[in-house]
Amino acid sequence: MVEWSEVVAAVGQALGGDREGGGERMREAWEATGPADHAQRCVLAHYLADLEPTLEAEVGWDEQALAEFAHVGADELAPVGIPSAAGMAPSLHLNLADGYRRSGRPADARRHLEAAEAAAGTLADDGYGEMLRGGIRRLRERLDAGVTD
Repeated sequence: MVEWSEVVAAVGQALGGDREGGGERMREAWEATGPADHAQRCVLAHYLADLEPTLEAEVGWDEQALAEFAHVGADELAPVGIPSAAGMAPSLHLNLADGYRRSGRPADARRHLEAAEAAAGTLADDGYGEMLRGGIRRLRERLDAGVTD
């Protein structure tokens, strides 16, 4: 099992501008996890998706993140500032929905967008919650308009 501090440091490095170095650290942390380390693997896959150069690889990580999330306990994401794991569901579904939309899979995109919309009630009334609710609204508009870019 990888320590949460390593996961947080790797993600922070990538988000802080060192995408290559942070990505390498996240991949190393992924390799250090075991099949039962669902919470760490969920977070790592979620952020690794954003670093992929191809849409196919990005969607693969997003699918992995959601698969791991299915096994995450309610309080297991607290070490990364998510007090209730349910608060991560809207983001996971939104990312996957957008990837499916860009992959030309509108039915799959709509299914995950609907899951993101259903889970949005778990979001706080803060900047992060507003950002995700806005992303959900924009994706709904794009799907309804048939935009696949």
